[in-house]
Amino acid sequence: MNLQTLALAFLAATAIGGVAWVFLYPVLSGERKAEQRRSALAKSEPVSARSIDRSQRSRREQVENSLKELEERHKKDKNVSLSNRISQAGLSWSKQKFAVISSALGFVTFAVCFVGGLGLIAATAFGFAAAIGVPRWLLGYLKKRREKKFIAALPDAVDVIVRGIKAGLPLFESIKVVAADSPQPLKGEFLSIIETQAIGMPLGEACSRLYERMPLPEANFFGIVIAIQQKSGGNLAEALGNLSKVLRDRKKMTEKIQAMSMEAKASAAIIGSLPPIVMFLVYLTTPDYISLLWTHPTGQLMLAGCVIWMTIGILVMKKMINFDF
Repeated sequence: MNLQTLALAFLAATAIGGVAWVFLYPVLSGERKAEQRRSALAKSEPVSARSIDRSQRSRREQVENSLKELEERHKKDKNVSLSNRISQAGLSWSKQKFAVISSALGFVTFAVCFVGGLGLIAATAFGFAAAIGVPRWLLGYLKKRREKKFIAALPDAVDVIVRGIKAGLPLFESIKVVAADSPQPLKGEFLSIIETQAIGMPLGEACSRLYERMPLPEANFFGIVIAIQQKSGGNLAEALGNLSKVLRDRKKMTEKIQAMSMEAKASAAIIGSLPPIVMFLVYLTTPDYISLLWTHPTGQLMLAGCVIWMTIGILVMKKMINFDF
């Protein structure tokens, strides 16, 4: 028997032994039965575990559907009407009253500038700016001041609701307590929730409409928590407690951002105030030299252009300084 035959026999025996090890050993040793038993035990879950998993999936789907509904509604309400802006500023004016006040302000500004010798073009430009810009700036200022008061009082109101729920009061009664004892504008907004719910609207939807009157992320968070709890259930006291912590952390972050951006705000204020201050000082020293800006037509155009460019610069710096999070 030569060496080649021995090698072939060795290779054949090794192949047969490997096949037997793979296919016959698990059957003879009982390893396959043990594997089947382990897989059967892994697949057989208790009935309670399966029901808990189904309930968790159902709750997750309800939460996702609620968030999608709120997001779609907020996208539809992106364009705020003039009446909503007036109500967000805390005013009870009508559109007609706002238009009359804007027109009167623009006419008075035009008359003062024209009598002061600025010329027809410059007086018209200042009157138009006063009629269009000043009332809307006033609405924005009142809206921001009202929102700051609302944010300052909301975490304490949420804590009151949490304590009321833990004490056994229903959610609606806890909201009544907040509406009775909270300062404005939080008191008025929660009274609106109570009045809306009293006419038949579900409490979750009434709370989610708070964002329409107070377009703040904090108000949106509160409405989402209440709406999801009304649809899918859960521990409302724990959810509102977490919300209160989030609101206080956001308030701390806002104050930290304001402190860090105060230097840039001061620089913007100094840069924006330098041109009128220099103009006033030059007028005090040599009035004939600078009076050409409002007596000569070319000077009037230059003055109007300077005002426009300074306004654009101030708005750009304000946009760079303000942070949204």
